[in-house]
Order: sequence, then C-alpha cells, then structure tokens
Amino acid sequence: MIRRRNFLTLLGGAAVAWPLAARAQQPTMPVVGFLNSQSADGYAHYAHAFRQGLGETGFVEGRNVAIEYRWAETQNDRLPALAADLVSRQVRVIAANTPAALASKAATTTIPVIFVTAGDPVELGLVASWNLPGGNVTGVTQPSIELGPKKLELLHELIPTANIIAVLVNPTNPRLAEPESRALQAAARTLGLELHVLETSTERDFDMVFATLRQLRASALMIGSDALFTSRSEKLATLALGHAIPTIFENREFAEAGGLMTYGGSFTDAYRKLGVYTGRILKGEKPADLPVEQATKIELVINMKTAKSLSLTVPPSLLARADEVIE
Repeated sequence: MIRRRNFLTLLGGAAVAWPLAARAQQPTMPVVGFLNSQSADGYAHYAHAFRQGLGETGFVEGRNVAIEYRWAETQNDRLPALAADLVSRQVRVIAANTPAALASKAATTTIPVIFVTAGDPVELGLVASWNLPGGNVTGVTQPSIELGPKKLELLHELIPTANIIAVLVNPTNPRLAEPESRALQAAARTLGLELHVLETSTERDFDMVFATLRQLRASALMIGSDALFTSRSEKLATLALGHAIPTIFENREFAEAGGLMTYGGSFTDAYRKLGVYTGRILKGEKPADLPVEQATKIELVINMKTAKSLSLTVPPSLLARADEVIE
C-alpha cells in the first residue's frame, strides 16, 4: 500500500511534469531578424509594410512569429556587429536593406538573408544571378539607380534654363553612390549640364548641403538613392521648399510632404514584398530557389502647389505623363 503522503508527493510531481511536457511539445515560435542601416522612427512605416507582407503569408508578430529589430542609426560601421548578434541568436531569417544585407551575407552562409535594394544585386555581390541566386541570399529590388538619368532629364525638362544641377549622395554607401554618380555625370554631359556631386552621411549636414547649393549657384537638386534620404523624405522636402530649390527624389512620400517631384517605385510596396519573401522562407522555401523579384511599377508625381510657390510653369507634356498631380 502506498502511504498517503507518498501518493500526494507523486501526484504533485506529476501535476508539475504534465504542463512542462505539454510546453515541451509546443513548436518554438520562429524568430526573424530585421536589420536596417537607418533608425526605427524614420523607417516605422516601412517596418509596418514588412509586417503586412508577413501577414499575407500567415505570420503575425507576437502570435506565431517574433521579430528582433536591429537599427544601425545611420552608422553603417555598426552593421557587422549587429548582423553577428542576430546570427548568434540563431534567427530563422534576416531581412535587411542594402548595407545591412551585405553585412549579413558576410556574417552567415547558412541563415537565409532576404534583401531589399535599389541597386543591381549581382553587381552588389549579393547574388550570383537574378533567376538563380544560389547560396542563402535573395530578395527584392526597387528600380532606382538606373532611373537617375531619367530624373535628371525630368528636371531639365521642367527647368530648361537651369544649367547647374547638384545631386546628393551618401558616401558611406559607395556601392550605390558611386555607380549612380557615374551614370548621372554621363547623362549631364549628354544634356549639356554642369553637375555637382554633394555628399552627406548624416541628417545633421542637411542644412549645410542646402547652403552649399547657393554657393554653387545650383538651380535644382536631385536626391540620390539611399536609405538615409528615404527615411528623411519629409525633412528634405521641407528644406527644399524653404530654400526654394526645385528638387526631385524617388519616393512619393517626398512629394506628399511638399517636395516638387518624384519619379520611382514604391518603397512601401518593396518592404511589403520583403515580408512576403520572408514568410515564404519561414514556410520552408529556399532562398537559392527564389528568383530576385524586381518591382516594375514606376510613378511620376508632381506637386503643383510647390511648383506654383517656386514660380515654375510645368509643361503640359510633363503634366500629361504624370501618374499623379498633387494640387
């Protein structure tokens, strides 16, 4: 006969063991690493779009997937350590923008890395080819660098008397800044324009950039492709309007914030697609088998209110080609 005290002890031990065993049988929630060269406040709406894309594949943050966010706060030299931290935590996937993806690829050959980039992923060294990425890296491209000469043409069409134009690039992201600068210099020579390349890697220098434009007697500005500028579209639009500098950028948020003109694709949609690809990887697909997805929709947006405040007459031919005119 089992004594009552021993029986209660055995029963109590079993009661403790049952929930532990049940918990042990529950699947572990997958963890995604979201690595970005910018700041959380500047990229909040893009992170939201990423989560929307995850949701389209059935993954909801906090319910069946966890996300570890890492932000370099515009300091690209921090990215290798941040990538190494995510690798050490054995995340299932790393979702990253261009400089963060390069750091992640250097940090791991086994954890899938899904990128969103404005550059050519083959030239950047992220993948072997568009259709057969190979290895552990694939992602989404947003047409940008190749659109640079067209943006310069649009500025020239809007202000044909402007023969001095500046372009703003981020020197800490040379794999985007250098090819874009070369392409724009060639386009400027074809158009008979004098092009000045201005550099900044921090928001603190934005005021100095616009002061330099006056010294150069530049009549217009083109903002180059970079996550820093994308995350600070509103501030750049405010500065361009305040300094009365006709400016073109690539993402529509710039025009919505008062910028004169934008020509490019939707970065919000690119981050949504980044989330979709991440979800597909979580479901078992391999990055080597997923071709790089290229966004193809390009929009021209013109802010007519800003054009009027700058005393600019937008040619009817340009208005007719605009996908959207903000009155």
